[in-house]
Amino acid sequence: MGREVRCQCRWNSDAGEVKALLESHEIILRGHLRVQILLSEVTEVRVDQEGLRFKVGSDQVVLELAASEAVQWARRMTRPPATLRDKLGISATAKALVLGRVKDAALKDALRDAHTRVPADAKMVVAVVQDDDGLATAAKAYAALPPKSAIWIIHAKGPEAVFGERRVRENMRSRGFVDTKVVAVSSILTATRYAKRS
Repeated sequence: MGREVRCQCRWNSDAGEVKALLESHEIILRGHLRVQILLSEVTEVRVDQEGLRFKVGSDQVVLELAASEAVQWARRMTRPPATLRDKLGISATAKALVLGRVKDAALKDALRDAHTRVPADAKMVVAVVQDDDGLATAAKAYAALPPKSAIWIIHAKGPEAVFGERRVRENMRSRGFVDTKVVAVSSILTATRYAKRS
């Protein structure tokens, strides 16, 4: 998400300038007020002539934003966050050919009822890899899918990862793929989407 703005903020009768940052699950205020607000605690979001108005518990909060910015904030604050399934583009009509062992609960949930073993029925490959052989298998499976399909490589992340982002990227680029999107799966796994260079 990452919308950020400097503005005047009124929290009940207290007012002052803040830097307001809208993240996927919270609003962070820094400056005159220093507060972290979970979006799950925000109610009665609306835009009026003063900007963006909402409640946190029984407290009234106003961020004095320009009308267009206030509308964007209100829309993002009231829209449920995208699920991993949404971010990967998986659905009942966009099934995934799954390779490797899926142990992560969030990934299992994202793939529920939307995976296939038949390449012709798949819109993408989702490959959980731990080594170069796993990437070779994923690239081979991808070749059996319709043109312009996606390939998601699920791999370890962080400095402790033995087979992480750098090794995956180098290997996939050497096979003619380019990375186009990254999505966090969990605290230890990342999904990177690749497409064949045209």
